[in-house]
Amino acid sequence: MAWYHQWASFAKRLAHVVAKPMKRESGRSGMMVHPYRGYGSQREIFVMGRVFRQAALGRAIPRRGMLRDTADVARRIFRRGLADAKVDIRVGDNELCMTTDRDGYFDAHIPISAALPVDVSWHRADILVHAKGHPPVRTSVEVYVPPPEADLLVISDIDDTVMFTGVAEKLKMLYRLFVRKPHRRTAFPGVASLYQALYRGHTEKAERPILYVSRGPWAIYEMLETFFQLNRIPVGPILFLREWGISWRKPWPRRAEAHKRDLIDRMLALYDDMPCILIGDSGQHDPEVYTEVVKAYPDRIKAIYIRRVDSDPKREAAIQRLRDELAHTECELVLAADSILIAEHAHAQGDISARGLQAVQRDVEAHRNDPA
Repeated sequence: MAWYHQWASFAKRLAHVVAKPMKRESGRSGMMVHPYRGYGSQREIFVMGRVFRQAALGRAIPRRGMLRDTADVARRIFRRGLADAKVDIRVGDNELCMTTDRDGYFDAHIPISAALPVDVSWHRADILVHAKGHPPVRTSVEVYVPPPEADLLVISDIDDTVMFTGVAEKLKMLYRLFVRKPHRRTAFPGVASLYQALYRGHTEKAERPILYVSRGPWAIYEMLETFFQLNRIPVGPILFLREWGISWRKPWPRRAEAHKRDLIDRMLALYDDMPCILIGDSGQHDPEVYTEVVKAYPDRIKAIYIRRVDSDPKREAAIQRLRDELAHTECELVLAADSILIAEHAHAQGDISARGLQAVQRDVEAHRNDPA
């Protein structure tokens, strides 16, 4: 019966973690607004979020325990987006009014006519939402705009690139993603110092845009933010998750490769004056997607860094063929067993400082000497 108790414990912890984002709402019901951190440039700003209706908790539901977790999970599953809610967004002196779509989402594109301050990278978007039958809701969210010194765009995968999730082992992935506490979800050794070095650049003052992509659903957004903060990884906008909501109209999540390619195209258009590096892993389709990006933008991509997450000879041979396809371009595809090789190449390219490289080397060596 040991297996039964293990799975019962797993189910209990899974319910608690999935319910956790509801806890801060303390049983509140009615119209709720969840904005996601925004991003943009001095020309335009993008802010996304969702407006939804949430059921109240009955008085018989306790404040803690499995029953409360189960009730919160049920409320989360069965809450419904509010269509046609009016959303007013203001960033500085720039304003936009729009309505939510049929699933309650808003994806605002705000042209910048009144310049934003250039001495700060994070700006506040104030949001006011009106919907028939509900009192108005005010909230705000941060928006990242790179400073003039930013000279490089970094687009990185999260799953098996920053954080080990074990995509090839679905049950282990589910356990690591939803049950393990954020500080135990295993950032790859040297990742924090590598991304800090990329963020600061060769001058250590660049504050470059680092945009993260995940195959996971929007439901894990808050857990990813906590993971990044606890592991000291630069918290760029964790922008690009997928909507996994199952419905008759949309029974399956969108393919991760198409999702990622569309987002890369969007970012390269937004930051059209910056070269870019792409970071991913060998376990999925990152090398193939990134190679197609280089072919479409031959003068924009400085390097592709692929973290090797398995030792499959066939997969390595396939990646070598992709490397050969890019031999005539200015972009090199680097298959790296650890963060040090990525950092060494980035330093040789002039993209990180010597101090940044030393920090990555120090952190990886410390992990090798004390893997616990």
